[in-house]
Amino acid sequence: MSDQDLEKHASKMAKKKAARDRMMEKKIDEKGLVIVHTGKGKGKSSSAFGMALRCVGHGFKVGVIQFIKGAWDTAERRVFEGFPDQVTFRAMGEGFTWETQDKERDIAAAQKAWAAAKEMIMSGDYRMVILDEINVAIRYEYVSEDDVLDCLANRPDMVHVVLTGRHASDTLLDAAELATEMTLLKHPFRSGIKAQPGVEF
Repeated sequence: MSDQDLEKHASKMAKKKAARDRMMEKKIDEKGLVIVHTGKGKGKSSSAFGMALRCVGHGFKVGVIQFIKGAWDTAERRVFEGFPDQVTFRAMGEGFTWETQDKERDIAAAQKAWAAAKEMIMSGDYRMVILDEINVAIRYEYVSEDDVLDCLANRPDMVHVVLTGRHASDTLLDAAELATEMTLLKHPFRSGIKAQPGVEF
């Protein structure tokens, strides 16, 4: 690179930094966020658990309620159980609805999971509460969306709540400060490859 190119680059970066600094001056310090991970693509729960690891790294407490995957022995549950003073991990689902084939049982499990989740959120003891696959429970009306929205609106100030699962409603997305849709481009399952340890669970 020539000296002229280097000077041009330095000038451009200085302008970007000045604009960024002006933008940052207007931002508030911190607040608890409602975070929604939805869409048909893989990575909704994985992303939530990545944020949970960040919280653990900062010494914060994390609560996890799993609404569907209770029957699974997942690696993430084993990892988080290694931090009993920081992470409360409760797998409360009965498995996927096509496995249980018992709607009343699924509703009862979802209601029990939501009661535990609501208690975690409202306690203010946790910096982050992950509601894994709650979007599915809301969609099937196993959990009242109005009750969830009311809890989110009235929770303690510094509690982040992460809601994962396909088919998040527009109302839930409107309530979120951060929403991400995972888009499916390719998946090995469609090529005959089953779920594998370290990738799916």
